[in-house]
Amino acid sequence: MKTLIALLTACCCALAFAAQPVEPVEQADVTKPAQKPKNAPKQQIVPQPQRTLPNTKVQKPHIERSTNAVHDNTLRKNGPKKERTVPAVQSNTLNNVQSKKTQTSKSPKLEKKQTAPITNTTTNPPATTTTAPSTTTTAPTTNVQPKNVKVDPATVKNVQAKYANFKAQPKTNVTSAQFNPNYRIAAAQNWTGPQYNAFRTYQPQWHDQGWWSSHYTTLSLIAGGWYFWDAGYWYPAWGYDEAAAYYPYDGPIYVGPQARPFDQVVADVQAILQEQGYYKGEVDGLVGPLTREALTAYQAAAGLPPTASIDEPTLNSLGLS
Repeated sequence: MKTLIALLTACCCALAFAAQPVEPVEQADVTKPAQKPKNAPKQQIVPQPQRTLPNTKVQKPHIERSTNAVHDNTLRKNGPKKERTVPAVQSNTLNNVQSKKTQTSKSPKLEKKQTAPITNTTTNPPATTTTAPSTTTTAPTTNVQPKNVKVDPATVKNVQAKYANFKAQPKTNVTSAQFNPNYRIAAAQNWTGPQYNAFRTYQPQWHDQGWWSSHYTTLSLIAGGWYFWDAGYWYPAWGYDEAAAYYPYDGPIYVGPQARPFDQVVADVQAILQEQGYYKGEVDGLVGPLTREALTAYQAAAGLPPTASIDEPTLNSLGLS
């Protein structure tokens, strides 16, 4: 029995160490019965009590620790649970509050980012409105004529009076064209309108004097060559006189409804183009290279087909018709 008591006390001590808050109480209760068997240490055998330990250990330790276990449970329920619940509640609430704050703080930023491009898109329409007038302004520029195209009627009268009896002479620096039956005026097919029919249909012809005289009533020697007049235009009369066949320009020259010699008309055109700043040569009454360049520049400025010759629209634009 003493050995059993000793084993029981050892077990109780082991259980007492497991329950920390009641260590002094259990040791006080166990030491009282353990003082009697002082002389029985030899009878304590380790393997025997291990077999009987599960049968006897169940009743008395539970009865002896019943009062202490209740006290331990109350301490565990009251003390540590209160300390654990406080931080648990605070951590949850703080996390919830912080999560809500982060959601509310991020949401306006996202809204601002979404509203920012909306405001930027509203600023784009004025860029398109600025391009619209640019297209409208380019359209009338083709019809607008420069200021220097306008000719003062007073200057026209003075020029016509000055060159009323002008007579052109052949010039060595202005070469004459050569007869070519296959010659056609370049780009004449692109000039639309009845005013340019004479240029589209022009083809040089070679005939003798008898033929020219029998077919045309108005023939004249102008600026070193023979020309015939037909429906407002002077044309070269190729073959009429081989000794007088100086033709700086092989093509029709418009002078109007009256058969005025074309050298006087050419002199008027050259004088007016000089005042306008287009013609840089002298007034010689010949449709030479400088005169044709000045006519092309003026016609482009006036919005006329670039015929490089004296035609009806050009003469009307200069006020010489």
